[in-house]
Amino acid sequence: TGINAEYMGAGWHLVDAVGGADMPVCITVLNSYSGWALVCEGFMLNNSLLTVVGSLIGSSGAILTYIMCVAMNRSIFNVLFGSYASLGSADGEEVDQGVHQETTVAETVALLTGAAEVVIVPGFGLCQGQAQYAVSEMSTVLNENGVNCRYGIHPVAGRMPGQLNVLLAEAGVDYDVVLEMDEINDDFPNTDVSLVVGANDVVNPGALEDPNSALSGMPVLHVWKSKTSIVMKRSMATGYAGVQNPLFFKENNFMLFGNAKGVCEDLLAGVKDTFKK
Repeated sequence: TGINAEYMGAGWHLVDAVGGADMPVCITVLNSYSGWALVCEGFMLNNSLLTVVGSLIGSSGAILTYIMCVAMNRSIFNVLFGSYASLGSADGEEVDQGVHQETTVAETVALLTGAAEVVIVPGFGLCQGQAQYAVSEMSTVLNENGVNCRYGIHPVAGRMPGQLNVLLAEAGVDYDVVLEMDEINDDFPNTDVSLVVGANDVVNPGALEDPNSALSGMPVLHVWKSKTSIVMKRSMATGYAGVQNPLFFKENNFMLFGNAKGVCEDLLAGVKDTFKK
């Protein structure tokens, strides 16, 4: 019991020190730990199966952790022994960013159907709202009617690498139109409309423009470089990092408030009606 209490205390101390935005990385680290523990058990019991399975779990968790740290431009040491709050000013509400602009479903439909190039950037809000089916169908309708509609995926969008890719594939999105951050970033200046669905920190320009930002140095999707960006969120709340997003206040950005699934279904209906006329 004494040793178990020590282990529990060590585990609590490790997790408690991790900032909210870094918690998915902590989960992958713990997943990797479980694999190496299984390897040790396999050696102790002289069981080759436990050793092999533990090696697979441990190495896959370590690889996933590395991918996420690279995507956030963070070291594993910084993730485990610090948080975003210690890196910079995380309280975005202290700084007056200006006034945001709001838009409507009808105006968004007009922009989407009148565009030549559209990029959809999904985030955790799409996962939470289960809006992937409506978004998939909408992008299909746009592509069938001459609008080049593609997806830009950040490595850690959706909290886990590959989560958005899996959801979009499940919804029937063609793999060829789903591009990674490094593949799509150079195309934003030639994009008419960028539609951000439930993403926040991964499209924060402060990561590049503000050296004092807690997100400074983190690679992000450059949606603000498109002619018009539309951010679909339920409110103006900050993301997991607790950092205000200057994108919301840029002149070419508009906020579309509402539940991701409901708004996306309304957009789908509007896009279909527009092309029927």
